[in-house]
Amino acid sequence: MTKTLILIPSRMAATRLPGKPLLKINNLSIISHVYKKAIEANIGEVVVATEDKEILEEVSNNGGKAILTRNDHKTGTDRIFEAYKKLELKNIDYVLNLQGDEPNINKDDIISLNKFMIEQNTEIGTLASKIKDKKVLSNPNVVKVITKDRLKKNNFPIASNFTREDLSNTNKAIYHHIGIYAYKVNILEKFVSLDQTNNEIKNKLEQLRALDNALKINVALAKSSPIGVDTKEDYLAIKRIMEYKNQK
Repeated sequence: MTKTLILIPSRMAATRLPGKPLLKINNLSIISHVYKKAIEANIGEVVVATEDKEILEEVSNNGGKAILTRNDHKTGTDRIFEAYKKLELKNIDYVLNLQGDEPNINKDDIISLNKFMIEQNTEIGTLASKIKDKKVLSNPNVVKVITKDRLKKNNFPIASNFTREDLSNTNKAIYHHIGIYAYKVNILEKFVSLDQTNNEIKNKLEQLRALDNALKINVALAKSSPIGVDTKEDYLAIKRIMEYKNQK
């Protein structure tokens, strides 16, 4: 039977919103909301990878599992790989890297990505959603993914590029990228052994390291785009949405 491990990288020292993993929504921290969604997906063991004892204690106090990692990692992928090695779990086939700052991630999208990975024996997979607001195409804060074929509910096309550039006037298959990644274990090990590329550093997109080294990334269509909490405004927006839904 194929085994998947979900790892959630999380740290207190965010540039724009320090301490965000512990900010509360409906009396539960952001990192605990993400952990809960991962558990609900029910595709494998879930562990938070963090350099901060505060996050470790928060997750543990809410019945979750977390592991301490080094504090000198350049990327979240490096952090989850260290966690994977330290856990010493046997017979893991896939590692799913779930962002620790997206508390309203849809558990069905986690399940869908894992299903595509297993069924199609894929090296690296990620998610994207349809762009409904054309302003998104010109927003440099939104990462867009261009796929070789148009995304449909039941296909898993290869990504040709990821970019922050203005794509308003581009007639290609463009989608809103969602920063969740699933890796075959051996491909994850290969990825973290590669040097950061100039393209990756310039665009601040680590997935470009994979494309620059001829590693394929397949893309699944997500039901919805989770709100990533990068700023105080993001936090207040998602807090309002989730608290409103909780009152229904």
